[in-house]
Amino acid sequence: MDPKTLFSGMALAFGAYASFAISDAFSKLLAGALDPFEVAFSGGIFGCLILPFLRKPHESYLDVIRPQKKGMWILRATCVFVATAASVEAFMLLSMPEALSIMFLMPLFVTILSVVLLKEKVTLWAWLAVVMGFVGVLIVLRPGVRPLNLGHLCALLAAFANAGSVIAYRLASAESVRLSLFGSSLVGPIIGNGLLMALHASWPHGVAEWGFLFGYGFLAALGQLMMMLATARAPANRVALPQYSQMVWGVVLSYILFHEPLDGWTFVGITVLTCSGMLNWVRQRIRYERMAMKERWERQKARRAAKNAARLAEKKSRAAPSQS
Repeated sequence: MDPKTLFSGMALAFGAYASFAISDAFSKLLAGALDPFEVAFSGGIFGCLILPFLRKPHESYLDVIRPQKKGMWILRATCVFVATAASVEAFMLLSMPEALSIMFLMPLFVTILSVVLLKEKVTLWAWLAVVMGFVGVLIVLRPGVRPLNLGHLCALLAAFANAGSVIAYRLASAESVRLSLFGSSLVGPIIGNGLLMALHASWPHGVAEWGFLFGYGFLAALGQLMMMLATARAPANRVALPQYSQMVWGVVLSYILFHEPLDGWTFVGITVLTCSGMLNWVRQRIRYERMAMKERWERQKARRAAKNAARLAEKKSRAAPSQS
């Protein structure tokens, strides 16, 4: 795979995780004023605003619900539905750094699933990075020392569902119509959360709640769009690794918006999580540079060989008349 394509895929993943973090902050700003399923449902509705920018002139909006790969479309829709509902509940019950730290188990799940389902080759460095990430999560949670609640379970469920979403995107990357590929990330939350919120739905009050709902939904959909583009350019296990940058956003937003300070052990765990992501990022950059240098050297070698062959042919053509 072209190094520039790989790097662009990871850059898109960084943008996706930034959008997800800001979107999560909007959902937490609602402070439980609305049912979590209603918030996730609204996210799917406002995410539809991106469709006109994604649609090509020859495509129909009906392509959103008529994919070529129906199995992967349904899997993707289900994973996004579970992830959105679980993450909204987790951010309402936990602080942003704590919820994000659990969701950072996603790279571990993606790495395992990419080996089992996609048969992708995972390097020792990648395994080391995800193991460090897992250790960081354990330091933040400190199971057996701190009480765990429904929020922790929801965050874990969101991590696994997001991993399944990344794998489904990768398996469906050959889908020719982007509306179909992206539509699953909207239809899943709209149908699934729409059914679950039916008994507890309430009308949002005031401009602020509407604004928070819009920010949550639009940025979540924008993140899904960038994730879709990223997985089309890079292997699933590499797309998952920039998720560690989301913690930086989470810590900053948590401190500025919600005034949630970090205790010492949480800071240590987040540091381990961040280092695990940076370790693999630096390793990948070195690997990409080596690949680029190898490609340049091979192109230069091929040009020299072509020139030598041309000179040899020219010498033979000059020697032929004298021999005759």
